[in-house]
Amino acid sequence: MKFENVLADINGFGKFQIMIIVISFIGRFTMPCHFMLNNFVAAVPSHHCDISSMDDGGLFRNLSHKEKLIVSIPVQKDGTPSSCEMFAGPQYDLLLNSSDIAELPTVPCQTGWVYDNTTFKSTLTSEWDLVCDRRGKNKATATIFFIGVMFGAMTFGSLSDRFGRRIMLMVSYVSGMLFAVASAFSTTYVMFAVLRFFTGFCITGIVIVSSVLSVEWVDIEHRKLVGVIDSLSWTFGNAVFALIAYFVTDWRRLIVSVTSPLILAIITWRWMPESARWLIANGKLEQAQMYLKKCAKMNQAEKAVDKLKTEVLSTIVVTEKRDRAYSYLDLMRTPKMRKLALSTGTLWFCVATTFYGISFNITGFGLNIYLTQFTYALIEVPAKVSVYFLLDKIGRRSTEVGALLLAAVSLGINIVVPKDMSVVRTVVAVIGKGFSSASFATIVLYSSELYPTVVRQNGMGYNSFMARLGVAVAPMILLLDEVWKDLPQVVLCFAAVFGGLVARTLAETRNRCLPETIEDIEEQR
Repeated sequence: MKFENVLADINGFGKFQIMIIVISFIGRFTMPCHFMLNNFVAAVPSHHCDISSMDDGGLFRNLSHKEKLIVSIPVQKDGTPSSCEMFAGPQYDLLLNSSDIAELPTVPCQTGWVYDNTTFKSTLTSEWDLVCDRRGKNKATATIFFIGVMFGAMTFGSLSDRFGRRIMLMVSYVSGMLFAVASAFSTTYVMFAVLRFFTGFCITGIVIVSSVLSVEWVDIEHRKLVGVIDSLSWTFGNAVFALIAYFVTDWRRLIVSVTSPLILAIITWRWMPESARWLIANGKLEQAQMYLKKCAKMNQAEKAVDKLKTEVLSTIVVTEKRDRAYSYLDLMRTPKMRKLALSTGTLWFCVATTFYGISFNITGFGLNIYLTQFTYALIEVPAKVSVYFLLDKIGRRSTEVGALLLAAVSLGINIVVPKDMSVVRTVVAVIGKGFSSASFATIVLYSSELYPTVVRQNGMGYNSFMARLGVAVAPMILLLDEVWKDLPQVVLCFAAVFGGLVARTLAETRNRCLPETIEDIEEQR
């Protein structure tokens, strides 16, 4: 007997399932905000060397601010003051003649930098001078956060399969909120980096646990709808985040602002049920019976309550022992599980690298940072709505392959479009973001359908680990522009193409029951 038969009797998509989706939606809101947080808290305002040390007490003091900049800081090709260099001493001749500026001796900034606070009141960059030779530290804050997410995904995936989805969701809520708020009160860069690592580690449990919990409670017909709705919660968070960041320009207050919705998530957690699939797979039949009866009553399927006997539920999983704990090793013990884990792990890495490589590059096209962030979020709506129709029309596999290859095409186009055509480049990037977003929306649902119930959370934890590895690499890929301006786009394009090829090797899951055991996977042809 399959769990889908039980769901069919109690209505696999009713008020009970809608309640789960709404509660998950609330908790997931803060996730995209924290994932994109570095775009704003680590933004690099316009800056130049602090020239106060040049004051010789004479002529320099009597100059206007504009004249002080002319005699103190070399001018770049675009006419703006250099960000990282200053003249060794005041060059008063430049007030009359600037033709020999290239031959004048320069030195690195001696006493720090002066930042333009027009757009941002304060950022990590201005707080700890993460510019010029410290630019790598700026990008490292995102990488450190996602390394935490990476290890958190593995940890919460394993613990959720061992102790249950519901309790680990609460652990993620509380610990994620505490570390996030603590990071807003950091007094040093190292302290901030450490707290961001633990924020990422704890907060990632929200998305991997809630995604699986939602999918495990709905019938086959509505799985794609739930997957798309879960994904749209990410889009909603991204869009609202752009507005929050526009009004909250202090990095400390911004962190607290985007973390505060977790208070509501903690309050609503009391109504979140445990996964009946997980309870049955682990032999906890009485608890599963309790939640299934609640589902039947809320969905107005009271007639099915009498059928929900523990004897009936015990027949659902019969080919695997339920008295042992499953671990990540079970993803590698058997041939087809190994192949599945290798393929999905590689695919998640490629999807995440492409998606976040585009997402983090919101200042790379010369347009307003808030408008670009909002547009990037907005394009996800039609992309994910299209996924909803395509998943059943052409299948999960074809949707994933197509989305990745079209994202690669968009990245390829931007390699050849001239740099001065910033509007065109941004439009192409937004379209590419849409396709990469569609690939992400598809892979979350697709993977949850590929893995069996007994190790589904372990599988999703492993895949999330691989995805976060890709995300952690993405900021470093963007630093390759120092080698060749278009190298980041080339690397991201290759990642999208390779991901599409890997996706082509996976099995189609459209209109199929979720596998319950590892044996189900090994018996597939």
